Amino acid sequence: MTATAGNPPPTPRPRSKTDLFLSFSLLALQGFGGVVAIVQRELVENKKWLTREEFLDDWAVAQILPGPNVVNISLMIGDRYFGVPGALAALAGMLTFPLLIVLALAIVFGGVADNPVAQGALRGMGAVSAGMIAATGLKLMAALRHNTMGLVVCWSLAIVSFVAIALLRLPLAGVLFGLGGLACLWAYRQLGRPSAAGDAE
Repeated sequence: MTATAGNPPPTPRPRSKTDLFLSFSLLALQGFGGVVAIVQRELVENKKWLTREEFLDDWAVAQILPGPNVVNISLMIGDRYFGVPGALAALAGMLTFPLLIVLALAIVFGGVADNPVAQGALRGMGAVSAGMIAATGLKLMAALRHNTMGLVVCWSLAIVSFVAIALLRLPLAGVLFGLGGLACLWAYRQLGRPSAAGDAE
């Protein structure tokens, strides 16, 4: 389908549940530790199933739900396009091949776990993963300019969260519900402003 004059082109979307399964399988096979970087690149930049702002919103929801973030977002995207069958197809794509690979690696690694080379390789992969996640965070910061809460509030929440968790070592659940609750109330207040102004007119 092509865009007509005055109408925007249709938003890219998965073609089928099979497309969802294969896409998330390939995504999962690339995600050695720095999964958020791969997810953002594939879903936003390559496939364009989500805008940068939509990705931030969905990732925020995936963060607060129980379970791995990337699994949660696969369920959300699959359900959005094809309902429960789509969610299950995306979930199967995320889990099938990584599960088989992890089982195989567990068998192999059991024999070399005490080897200094293997331990050094794991430390190196951990450092690379941290760098990938940090790079993705820097890339996504531009989307905060369009956030409902405002750039100053977003930065303030990010800094306070970092201090509370990384420096003060406060429990994650307490920080999540405390700051997250305040953020929800502020966002609700900001979202209510335009509608209130419209009602007054």
